[in-house]
Amino acid sequence: MRKRPLLLAATLTTGLLTALPAATASAAPSGPAGDFNGDGYRDVAVSAVCTDVGSASCAGAVVVLYGSSSGVSATRKAVITQNSAGVPGTAESGDLFGSSLASGDLDRDGYSDLVVGSSGESIGDRDGVGSGTVLWGSKSGLSGGKGLPQPSTIAEWGGFSRGIATGDFDGDGDTDVTLTGQNHTRLYLGPFTRTGGPLSHYGVGELGTTFEVIAGDMSGDGAAERVYPFSVDGDSGGEILYYRHTATGYKLSELVNADGFAGSVADINGDGYGDLVLGDSSDPNTDKPGGHKGGQITVWYGGPNGPDPAQTPTVVHQDSTGVPGSGEADDAFGSAMSAGDINGDGFADVVVGAWGEDLGSAKEAGSVTVLFGSASGLTTKGAKSYTQNTGGVPGDAEAWDRFGSAVDLTDVTKDGKADLTIGVDGENGTGGVWTLRGTSTGLTTSGAKGLTVAGISLKAGNHLGAVIAQ
Repeated sequence: MRKRPLLLAATLTTGLLTALPAATASAAPSGPAGDFNGDGYRDVAVSAVCTDVGSASCAGAVVVLYGSSSGVSATRKAVITQNSAGVPGTAESGDLFGSSLASGDLDRDGYSDLVVGSSGESIGDRDGVGSGTVLWGSKSGLSGGKGLPQPSTIAEWGGFSRGIATGDFDGDGDTDVTLTGQNHTRLYLGPFTRTGGPLSHYGVGELGTTFEVIAGDMSGDGAAERVYPFSVDGDSGGEILYYRHTATGYKLSELVNADGFAGSVADINGDGYGDLVLGDSSDPNTDKPGGHKGGQITVWYGGPNGPDPAQTPTVVHQDSTGVPGSGEADDAFGSAMSAGDINGDGFADVVVGAWGEDLGSAKEAGSVTVLFGSASGLTTKGAKSYTQNTGGVPGDAEAWDRFGSAVDLTDVTKDGKADLTIGVDGENGTGGVWTLRGTSTGLTTSGAKGLTVAGISLKAGNHLGAVIAQ
C-alpha cells in the first residue's frame, strides 16, 4: 500500500509587484540549456511559491535571474505570475505557481523554455488538482505560455505537477516533459509547438504515489532515464524506479537497495555515463531502519545499462571522514542537491543542502556542503561547508533561515565553471537567493551575493528560494 505524502501547505500572505524583462540586444539564440533569452549565458529560475498576487494568497510567482559575465543580479530579472501577459490561467489563492520548475528547449527554436508546476491549481469544481504551464523563451526572455494538457482523472488535492523533469526520453532529438503528482504520472513527447503543445501525451501506468522525478542519461545512449522515487509503507526512505528507453520501448527497472527523494544526475567519475545522486534526508526510526542520523546521500554510478542495482553505492553523510559537521537529528542533509563541474576539471561535483542544520542557538539556520568528483567517484577529500556565518557570505545565520532549502549548480558566467545558487526560503520570514561563483579551486565567497524579496521588488513574497529550476 503506497503512502500519500502531505502536499505543500503555507498560510502566509503577501503582495507582489511584477516586472517583465527589458528587451535585450538582438542576439541570435545560442542554444545552451537554461538560456531563456539567447544571449549565450545560462539563466536561473527561482520560485516564490507562496507569494500573494493581488488579493490571491499563495498564488505564487517565478523569478528569472538572467546570467552575465558577472553572474546574476537583481537588476536583470523578470517576475512572472499567472496574471502576467500571455501566461495561461489566472492567479488564484493556493495555486502555488512555481511549486516545481524545469527548463529545456521544447519547441526547438534555440531558446530554453521553462515548465512551471502549479500543484495547488483548482480545475473547475475540483480543488487542488494541479497543472503545468510552459513559459516560452525569446530574445526578451520568458514571455507568454501554453498550458500542458490536463488529465481528467486526477482526484482533488492530487498535487499534479509537484514533480517536473525535462529531457530527451526516447532518443529522437526532441525535448520531452514528465509531470508527477500523487498516483498520476504523465509523459509529454516533443517536439512542442506554441499553439498545439506536445506532439503527444499519455499516462505512465499505475506507478503509485510519487511527487518527485529526476532525469538524466545514465546509460550513455543519448536518451535520458526517468527516475521516480516513491513513498512506500514499511520503507519511508523511498523506493526508486526508473525508465530506460530501449529499441522495443521503455523498460522499468528498480534500484532495490536505494532510498531517497531529492536527486540529480551528472557524470561524477568522468566515464561518460551519468551518475544518480540521491538524498535520503530523513532520520532512521522504527519504520525506517536504513539511512543515517541527520541524513545522507548515495551515488549510484551509471553504465551501458544504467545503474547496476547490485553495485555498492558511495555513501556520504556528515559523519563521513572529511565532511564538515556531524550528523544530528533533523539536519535534513540531502533534502536538496545539485551536480555540476565547479572547478572545471571535467568531473561533476555535488552540492548538498541541509536546511535543518542548527548553528549554535539558531534553529534551522541551514548549511550547504560541497563534495568533489574524481576518476574514482565522489570523494570527501576537500569537502567544504558554507553557511551565512562563513566569511564572505552575506547575512548572518538566523533561526529558520533554511539556508540550502534549494540548490543549483549552473555556469551563469560562461567561464566553464558551475556557479552555485542557494535558496534561503526562510530569510527574514519571506525568503531569498544567495549566489557563490565557481573557480578552478572550488567555490569562492568573493563577490557572493544575497538577493532578498525587497531587492527583487517583490512586495512581500513568501518562500522565495523554495525551488530552483535544474
